[in-house]
Amino acid sequence: MLTTLAAGRTKILGFGHRPRAAAPLVANATRASPADPERTAVAFFSPPRTAPSSERRAGRWGWPLLGAAAVSAVALSLLPSPYLIEQPGPVFDTLGSADYEGKSQPLITVSGHETYPTSGTLDLLTVSVQGNQDVRPGWVDVVGAWADRSRSVIPVEAVYPSGVSNDQVDEQNAVDMQNSQKSAVAAALIHEGYSVPSAVTVSQVSEGSPAEGVLREGDVLVSVNGTSLATDADVDVLRGLVAANGASSPAEVVVDRAGTTVTEQVTPEEVSGTPLLGVGVSVDYTYPFDVTLKLDQVGGPSAGMMFALGIIDKTTPGELNGGEAVAGTGTITASGEVGAIGGIRQKLYGARDAGATVFLAPASNCSEVVGNVPAGLDVYSVATLDDAVTALETIADGGDTGSLPTCTAAR
Repeated sequence: MLTTLAAGRTKILGFGHRPRAAAPLVANATRASPADPERTAVAFFSPPRTAPSSERRAGRWGWPLLGAAAVSAVALSLLPSPYLIEQPGPVFDTLGSADYEGKSQPLITVSGHETYPTSGTLDLLTVSVQGNQDVRPGWVDVVGAWADRSRSVIPVEAVYPSGVSNDQVDEQNAVDMQNSQKSAVAAALIHEGYSVPSAVTVSQVSEGSPAEGVLREGDVLVSVNGTSLATDADVDVLRGLVAANGASSPAEVVVDRAGTTVTEQVTPEEVSGTPLLGVGVSVDYTYPFDVTLKLDQVGGPSAGMMFALGIIDKTTPGELNGGEAVAGTGTITASGEVGAIGGIRQKLYGARDAGATVFLAPASNCSEVVGNVPAGLDVYSVATLDDAVTALETIADGGDTGSLPTCTAAR
């Protein structure tokens, strides 16, 4: 998921009462008689009725109890809940500019290759998360989110797993964004026919981990237990290899260290039931020309597909989107596979609110799309970057959009 950490919208719910109508001033009030039962009578000067002792006791305790209930309700509304709230976040046009380090800069900059005019939008979407492990939304906010189709109430653990700090989650989101941007550039250029060599590199060694003092930042991972590693898809392969090795014996890790092949032995450590080496890895590519992507204060991998489409649009003649307002989401691999993301419902509403009329959704998210599409938004299902390009070219050419895959309810 693409996540922006920001204070959420607060919907103030007013709890009040209906004022009673004032009693009419009756100048000539008379008593009603049994023969005239519908005649209203108001006795201004009749002596006050004396309440029985049981009613006096009820009156004595009624107001204090009502006040205590009101105070309890207010206190409960202010107590933090065990939930977080997901809601539509900022929208960024990959063909346009945004604030980056305090200055407006293009999201995509290309050097060493001709670029072409674009129009319309290719919006990437984000989800804002209200709350974290330390600061939770109050119950009033939670109730308001339950009643709002554009927001979702989720357990804290869905974003902040037990034993993982807020800072660690933010750091991982930043790494995911960097890796997704690299994959997006590779996917776009491979789609255009370029050769893009890649390597899996150690980007971080955790203090106190099994890899500390054995592996180094900058080491290029060649293989683990004899299985070669080279592409972004191999990051998942690496996790599987370490898991299969287990924590009872060392794994053979071959690295390229500054041009020299080195073989190391690292025994994984089991953390929460999962064997880990204790390294962070990234995938580095060798591009035929420079493509720079800039997006500040946003983390996660789900911008990949839209960045790839923006690069294709800028580096090829014509308008890929036909000048339409298009939004979409999805992770991307260098080979062009589009993957599922979180917060799809919030992104649908964020796209609609930003003015998009076309939405490209990962095919693997379709079950969450059905029944949650806002009016005025046409959603097309894509499983690969090729699918996304075909959909946009069909729209741009005025072709038969009815032939494009859409999300339908499972049978």
